[in-house]
Amino acid sequence: MSTHVPQAGSGAAKILLDGEALARTLSRIAHEIIERNDDLDTLALVGIRTRGVPIAERLAELIEERSGTEVALGAVDISFHRDDRAPDAAGPVVTATDLDFDLGGATCVLVDDVLYTGRTIRAAIETLFAAGRPARVQLAVLADRGHRELPIRPDYVGKNLPTSRSERIQVQLVETDGIDRIVLVDAPEEAGS
Repeated sequence: MSTHVPQAGSGAAKILLDGEALARTLSRIAHEIIERNDDLDTLALVGIRTRGVPIAERLAELIEERSGTEVALGAVDISFHRDDRAPDAAGPVVTATDLDFDLGGATCVLVDDVLYTGRTIRAAIETLFAAGRPARVQLAVLADRGHRELPIRPDYVGKNLPTSRSERIQVQLVETDGIDRIVLVDAPEEAGS
């Protein structure tokens, strides 16, 4: 699939996954999570704000449909644990971390849209452990674009999408963008991920 789509301010974007392919990818990730976790009663999906949250919600629905088990669902805001903010930058814009279940003994699957340097995931792990001590932490990402700066590897990957540093992967979701797709844009990546 290689359709070009105009993108505001950055020329053209190449569609890497359309809505149908994205749905199939999420379905496969949900199946893999069920397969690798024997005790779904202790499983919690924790979305990293912003797009990790709706992805975690969709995965939770798929897991419940297939297994009959409703898994705990939460969200983390990593703003206080970012290490890539300039020293003179304004304070972080903080949204809610929502973990209203007991982390003790839980297997927490952190969920994010794109894995890049690994810094977002490091910050999410710190945020998670500031709230409690899960038994295990796993990582699910919709897209892995490479260029890791930290030794972080996902347990569940929707698509490996190698990129150059002059390109950017954008995950667009109905919940946040009005459309489901993953596009490649010629533009430098913002710090983090």
